[in-house]
Order: sequence, then structure tokens, then C-alpha cells
Amino acid sequence: MAVRCRNATRRRSSSVKMAASLAACTREEQRFFIRFLSSDGMKPIEIHRRMKVQCGDACLSLQQVYEWTRKFMNGISSVTDSSRPGQAHRIVTPEAISAVEAIVKENRRVTVN
Repeated sequence: MAVRCRNATRRRSSSVKMAASLAACTREEQRFFIRFLSSDGMKPIEIHRRMKVQCGDACLSLQQVYEWTRKFMNGISSVTDSSRPGQAHRIVTPEAISAVEAIVKENRRVTVN
């Protein structure tokens, strides 16, 4: 009579396998993932390994995972970038394009290709 060992089957199923990698991983999604797993007590190196499987080349660097883990442990809860003073803002609108084209047409020394 054959006896099955229940512990052997449990050991095999205990490793977590992800179904498929994500098509697109935004930075905010990855930061939320870091926030969730770090609050669960997972170390940054393990978080990075799991993210690398899911996000591939779009994955945040290990240094960024450490940095965001530290931020979340210090009480920061937002996963979005904070505004940076002095950062250049570029707004391309049809009105801005037509205004630039009008300036170029007025000044004949400049040409539009």
C-alpha cells in the first residue's frame, strides 16, 4: 500500500509562480507594488526580484526599490512623483503651434521645413 506524504506536495506548491508578465508597468504601479510588499515585511531585494519577473526591462532599479521602501517605511503613502520646483513645463497645443508658425512667417530670416 502506497502512502502519500502531504508535506511533499505542500513544499512544491509553496513557491509563488506568476501567470504572465505584465504588458506595461508604469512607475506608479511599481511603487504601489513596492508599498504593498514592503508593508507585508518583504525585503527590497526580494521585491525587486519579483518585479523584474513581471516588468522585465521596464522594472525600476534595485536602488529605486530601496529608496521607495525607505520612503514608505517613513510614512510617505503617495506613489506619485512630487512636483519639482524649477522643472520646465512644455505644453504643446494647436494654439501654441500656430503662434510659433505665425512668428516664423513674420520673420523671413527663419524658414520652416
